[in-house]
Amino acid sequence: MVIIRNLVLVLLTINSINAQEVNWISIEKAQELQKTNPKNIIMDIYTDWCGPCKLMDKNTFQNEDVANYLNENFYAVKFNAEGNSEINYKGKVYENPGYRKTTSIRNSSHNFTRYLGVNGYPTIVFFDKDANPIAPITGYLNPQQIEIYLNLFKNEKYLQIKSQDDFKKFLNGFESKFKS
Repeated sequence: MVIIRNLVLVLLTINSINAQEVNWISIEKAQELQKTNPKNIIMDIYTDWCGPCKLMDKNTFQNEDVANYLNENFYAVKFNAEGNSEINYKGKVYENPGYRKTTSIRNSSHNFTRYLGVNGYPTIVFFDKDANPIAPITGYLNPQQIEIYLNLFKNEKYLQIKSQDDFKKFLNGFESKFKS
């Protein structure tokens, strides 16, 4: 019996070591942390009904390379675009006045979602080290696709891109290091 218990404990420990998770925090916490340790913010904007959002959680954000890179280089924020949370962003409060508790399907868009100009899901919004929105990227991204944007925004290479040709040059010179 002791052997079985110890075996189960070892297997659980190994499984938890291999499982990588992004350290998701609130936008308020990210803004607070930026004051003492400036990092860019990445915000995953999702809805409960969004299939590609769930796939991105499973396939992209649980990828070891993605999770490690995000945890090391960004403040990661997860935000429900149709949720009922109150968001305090740069001294202004955003709410979802049209939120309905009774609905089991789509809800109204949160005012913060509207402020960010998000109109599809999933959307990743990158913020600079002063918590200013840089760019929204809409649609499902696999680990190699999100790596391009993580590199672009973490290293502030986006500041050098002034045209579609500049972005194409960046893409052509980019070499993915993330595993599938």
